[in-house]
Amino acid sequence: MSTPDRVPVEPALVARFTRDVERARPLAPVDRLALAVSGGPDSMALLALAAAAFPGRIVAATVDHRLRVAAADEARMVAEWCAAQGIAHATLVVDDAIGTRAVQGRARDRRYALLLEWAAAAGAICLATAHHADDQAETFLMRAARGAGVAGLGGIRAHQQLGAIALIRPLLGWRVAELRALAVTHALPFVDDPSNVDPHYERTRFRALLRDTPWLDPLQIARAAAHAAEADATIRGMEDWLWQTRRSPIPNCHPGLVPGTTAVHEQHPQDVRHGGCRDAPGMTGAGGVVIDLDVADLPRELKRRLARRAIHAVRAAHALTTPAFTDSANIEPLLDSLEAGKTATHAGILVAVRDTLWNFAPQPPRHSH
Repeated sequence: MSTPDRVPVEPALVARFTRDVERARPLAPVDRLALAVSGGPDSMALLALAAAAFPGRIVAATVDHRLRVAAADEARMVAEWCAAQGIAHATLVVDDAIGTRAVQGRARDRRYALLLEWAAAAGAICLATAHHADDQAETFLMRAARGAGVAGLGGIRAHQQLGAIALIRPLLGWRVAELRALAVTHALPFVDDPSNVDPHYERTRFRALLRDTPWLDPLQIARAAAHAAEADATIRGMEDWLWQTRRSPIPNCHPGLVPGTTAVHEQHPQDVRHGGCRDAPGMTGAGGVVIDLDVADLPRELKRRLARRAIHAVRAAHALTTPAFTDSANIEPLLDSLEAGKTATHAGILVAVRDTLWNFAPQPPRHSH
């Protein structure tokens, strides 16, 4: 495939992009920036902007999920453009089958696992994706329709520290039309992913809603998401302090329970990512760890956050993986029971109430008769 001569990106756009990267995660002059490039117009615009803003300091990768035959050709298209510009590129192939259920979520999990491992091996400190304001608006509306709280409404975060790699989204203030226009103007090769118009996917239906409802301004919705993320960060700071001052990890005396073999933070990467139990201890006794939380005088939102964190911590300490538990799980019935002074279970965790203390421990095994 021949590559057209590169049209320089306008200095004003390069300066804007540089500011957005620095706002998400300041870079030192020697820092390397890794880019996730699918081959769509958004990610190709990201690639061109980054190449102009940080020449000689970027590497790029394309993930082939093996869901479409054309994906290999799209990865090759990105690789050839990068080669013509002197940019190192890798094609990362998902080895295991993603299946036919929850395809987008499973593909996302595989994609980020591959990208983060590749970025670290490439010596990068940041991994940038091409999420933009329209993506953020879609995410906000999707989560609002599900009744999400402030953390969920915060949507796609501009910066997340995932181990040694900072995951950044410098284009959250850019409209999708701007990025497509940049790709067209600068003769960038790109391919439109057919799944982006497949009404089978929830995101596609919300995308159509935004497209067909002019008075819903994606930039304003994205700003609302940013405000929610800011509020979430503030509440998370209070949560962190309460986790340190209101939590009492104690040895578990429940019979028949076998603790895990590693520390909490090593067993539950999701919880580390969301600040759940990064400071919690691992094993403290033959039976593992249980947690007492003093919830006296706390509003329900802080009880909710501390309860989630305690569930994550005890499950991780005891290597419990079933039933599934994520930060999107509905724990309102659990909170209703605990606030009424009743013992309840959730996700394999037994929570008992003693005055203002909530005690979190693995649910004892059931004995068959």
